[in-house]
Amino acid sequence: MEKKRVYTFGNGQAEGKADMRNLLGGKGANLAEMNLIGVPVPPGFTITTEVCNEYFEKGKEAVVALLKDDVEKSIKGVEALMKSKFGDVENPLLVSVRSGARASMPGMMDTILNLGLNDEVVEGLARKTNNPRFAWDSYRRFVQMYGDVVLGMKPVNKEDIDPFEAIIEEVKKAKGVRLDNELDVDDLKTLVVRFKEAVKKQTGQEFPSCAYEQLWGAICAVFDSWMNERAILYRKMEGIPAEWGTAVNVQAMVFGNMGETSATGVCFSRDAATGEDLFNGEYLINAQGEDVVAGIRTPQQITKIGSQRWAELQGISEAERVAKYPSMEEAMPEIYKELDELQTKLENHYHDMQDMEFTVQEGKLWFLQTRNGKRTGAAMVRIAMEMLHQGMIDEKTALMRCEPNKLDELLHPVFDKEELGRARVLTRGLPASPGAACGRIVFFAEDAAEWHTNGHRVVLVRIETSPEDLAGMQAAEGILTARGGMTSHAAVVARGMGKCCVSGAGAINVDYKTRTVEIDGVVLKEGDYISINGTNGYVYAGEIPTQPAKLSGNFAELMELCDKYARLKVRTNADTPRNAQDARGFGAVGIGLCRTEHMFFDDEKIVAMREMILAKDVEGRKKALDKLLPYQKADFKEIFKTMDGLPVNVRLLDPPLHEFVPHDLKGQEEMAQAMGVTVDYIRQRVESLCEHNPMLGHRGCRLGNTYPEITEMQTRAILGAACELKKEGYDPHPEIMVPLIGILYEFEAQEKVIRETAAKLFKEEGVEIPFKVGTMIEVPRAALTADRIASHAEYFSFGTNDLTQMTFGYSRDDIASFLPVYLEKKILKVDPFQVLDQNGVGQLIEMAVAKGRSVRPELKCGICGEHGGEPMSVKFCHKVGLDYVSCSPFRVPIARLAAAQAVIEESL
Repeated sequence: MEKKRVYTFGNGQAEGKADMRNLLGGKGANLAEMNLIGVPVPPGFTITTEVCNEYFEKGKEAVVALLKDDVEKSIKGVEALMKSKFGDVENPLLVSVRSGARASMPGMMDTILNLGLNDEVVEGLARKTNNPRFAWDSYRRFVQMYGDVVLGMKPVNKEDIDPFEAIIEEVKKAKGVRLDNELDVDDLKTLVVRFKEAVKKQTGQEFPSCAYEQLWGAICAVFDSWMNERAILYRKMEGIPAEWGTAVNVQAMVFGNMGETSATGVCFSRDAATGEDLFNGEYLINAQGEDVVAGIRTPQQITKIGSQRWAELQGISEAERVAKYPSMEEAMPEIYKELDELQTKLENHYHDMQDMEFTVQEGKLWFLQTRNGKRTGAAMVRIAMEMLHQGMIDEKTALMRCEPNKLDELLHPVFDKEELGRARVLTRGLPASPGAACGRIVFFAEDAAEWHTNGHRVVLVRIETSPEDLAGMQAAEGILTARGGMTSHAAVVARGMGKCCVSGAGAINVDYKTRTVEIDGVVLKEGDYISINGTNGYVYAGEIPTQPAKLSGNFAELMELCDKYARLKVRTNADTPRNAQDARGFGAVGIGLCRTEHMFFDDEKIVAMREMILAKDVEGRKKALDKLLPYQKADFKEIFKTMDGLPVNVRLLDPPLHEFVPHDLKGQEEMAQAMGVTVDYIRQRVESLCEHNPMLGHRGCRLGNTYPEITEMQTRAILGAACELKKEGYDPHPEIMVPLIGILYEFEAQEKVIRETAAKLFKEEGVEIPFKVGTMIEVPRAALTADRIASHAEYFSFGTNDLTQMTFGYSRDDIASFLPVYLEKKILKVDPFQVLDQNGVGQLIEMAVAKGRSVRPELKCGICGEHGGEPMSVKFCHKVGLDYVSCSPFRVPIARLAAAQAVIEESL
């Protein structure tokens, strides 16, 4: 049977439905579903995502031949429903051609509207509608969009504006008008002529006049856009596989630019920025959909309350608002009532917040799209928890509705309130995406990416953003635009990225050529600092300090729900009391990795540490270690106190000694003076410590076994701190971890030193503290011989950073030299240092757990590498039966959610 490549919909009928999104894409599946549930949708058809893959495998001509009969048959079906004919002069059918991947990719691929117009058809459309202005406005839009998307009309230089927009600005200036909709029919005719001349001059091609030639050009352009630069970048950011492909949706045009009873808009069933259960959106009278999101005209609010809030932000009086910027609720009350009822119907049907596009053509409402709306992390949590309370979804759905990595947005710092009170307010725009952002001003996307790579925090300032700005938006701390509303490109994409964004700040004047922005008389240049608050829309001069976020409200409730379902516990990697306190506030149930080497870098401590390393003999080392002991003990005491009642896993000294010694002449001279030796001696000792491959050299347990006095000092510091706290009424739970073992005997030798030192200490202190001695499994041989090691080790903690390094043979420090090529060529799907390699490294972990527990059934196992806060890796740890994961403090909530989702996914 011939594979079905085209699915039709219209007049309440559809060949597809909502659960066919993998084949029809999100847009195509939802267009079909809306037809089936009685929502008014213009008829059309969807070319499947499978055809996209065929397009890139077989080529354009082969796929057009495969589709030709089905597409022409489907067009005839649309003609019958719309009672018009494609390409006909007197009664023309016009269509839109849009992309539609299975995962939402707003603005990343291409759209063409009003397809089917030419110099003859436009005259027929003008006669048919008795509205020449509408016909010619539609034609100039079509030439502009087709010229851009299909024929490749782009700005020559980054400082230039779109070539079509440049022509529009010239014509408006000559006419003496400000807005596009102030141009008359003759002006629009002039635009069409000049647009076509510009296309011929820049591309060498005549603008096509045949409707089917236009259609095939548009369909192929949409497929091509799946592999455009911004779509590829977006897929990398969102983890969307290239093989998913995009569908193509061809739909009868309905027109929002037919006069004052026509309109177009975008709306959300709940607030995409905050999650508030409030219908909201923007619309424009006598316009087409691209006008709303492009930011060229300032859209009006759909609801009265939204309009009032907007006017307050803009400093507009209620009287002026009603006169100039009425809401749809006020200006088109009957249409608004129908729109409100249908958005409620769609949210109730999909049980999720909906992002919808609509058009009103001469008083009739049509829906062009619905999809589960992109939202900020804060909105994601609020919507999930409120829908749970409203009975729309159950607990498991609420947990699965939240993306673990988006929780990171709720943990971002906010502006310090005291400093904010002293800051200078420059202006206020629309709070398009919440958060606090501060950085140096840049005006172009490529500059934002370059400055970010060079270590600068930047804020991207644009008149308006476009899909080409994606890389710069990703690199920026925040985005500020002069134009555009809450549904503009900048706002929607920023919310999806979790970036702070202030849009539609009308008081800012951006000059790309001089690279300056003027805000109410204040001129700021590229590189100057600016701060923006995406929660309330304020823009401030200079840098404003931030303070950490707190876990409360819906977020705290979500975390409690996670704990109800999760089996896997979440600890933290923390080396200071501050980090430990932050992690405990985010729900960590202990410390899974406390790196002792991070405690040695204060001025006094590093001198004593260097004395120990550079000493000539054991006596010299012990003398220096005696100086270090009280420092280490004090550090551990504060950490144990902060984590009172919870386990703290302390790793003994791990890195190569050469990392601590001075490699500069000034530092060597200071050490020579401190130790009373010559500079030559210090230099020789430093050189003797250098290794060809230090990550595989004299480090970890090899240090402790070579210099057991180091292990002895650290044991005294760890357990001595615990003894003091026990006497003060605290409940410390120390765990001592021996790093980098590959042989049982390495562990045995270190364990012997630890236990003998502990016995002496407890006798001296007159108090005994229960403690465990375990090991870090990070050498493949340790995983292979885990049953032998478990005969002595009381717990395993997998150091997946080093285990990944040694399993792959990739240097953690040098992988950047070839990783981009490996990812591009798909030799690797992901960076194995970010996402745990389940097939190789994961197999070693699974084997080690099984072998270890075969000898010691109660063996506690966890991981403490960077993977401990990565959701896919956390779910793997659940699957193989680990007891806990450990991650950085600000990843703790992410790991808690992933651990809960792992349990739910297991039952599906």
